[in-house]
Amino acid sequence: MDNRPIGMFDSGVGGLTVYKEIRKKFPNENIVYLGDTKSFPYGSKSKESIINLTKSGIDFLISKNVKAVVIACGTATSQALDAVKELYDIPIIGIIEPTAKYISKNKNIHKVGVVATAGTIRSNVWEKSILNYNNNLETLSNPCPLLAPMAEEGWIDNEIAKLTVHEYMKNLHDVDALVLGCTHYPLFAELFKNELRTDAEVINTGTVIANQLQNLLGKNLLSSSKIGKTEIYLTDTECNFISVAQKVLTEGKLDIKKAETIL
Repeated sequence: MDNRPIGMFDSGVGGLTVYKEIRKKFPNENIVYLGDTKSFPYGSKSKESIINLTKSGIDFLISKNVKAVVIACGTATSQALDAVKELYDIPIIGIIEPTAKYISKNKNIHKVGVVATAGTIRSNVWEKSILNYNNNLETLSNPCPLLAPMAEEGWIDNEIAKLTVHEYMKNLHDVDALVLGCTHYPLFAELFKNELRTDAEVINTGTVIANQLQNLLGKNLLSSSKIGKTEIYLTDTECNFISVAQKVLTEGKLDIKKAETIL
């Protein structure tokens, strides 16, 4: 058994949607979560900037003696994962490839929609990954640059959120599956569902990643702790993270600290 924590990294509150699924799957694991709220949003930054921010985030998590790192951020996965994963001697996983593999195994999916940040959509990484596993699929995508900032503000269930999602979904109503390619977007999952056919699947990458992590860690690496602890570090604590996190999670009081040694 390996009692070292799992490390998680995101630009803000979005990664909590992945954390929620991992915690559900691994109630005994200790988890260290880093939200780079000082540098949010990542979606409009250059690839070089995102790589440097991701390296700093992983370095911080490694200083906490983590046994694996989940990059719980679509933009950081698309722009930085390939550049950073060979630099470290612990497993590092992102949200894209495991989700693409999941899609390829679902025989009911023929047309796939992807919503993500502008930078992720520009990189074309979702389409490349999906078609790499099944080149018979049709892919459509839309950038949704307003949604992550709205999520950070807690605007996830009001009329503005509804109208914004509706606008972004104009050419995606007829897909068989919709990938929420930014980890902030599951906070709007019900709004996305309302824009699709009733038989369409909304894919939350957090669920896929939790399953991938189980395969990655294996029985010998799972913690023997009776109750897993969670530590949350933020690069800037003067933000709405806590209020939004309380909407996303049901864990009571959160252990949130300032990340003093990053960036």
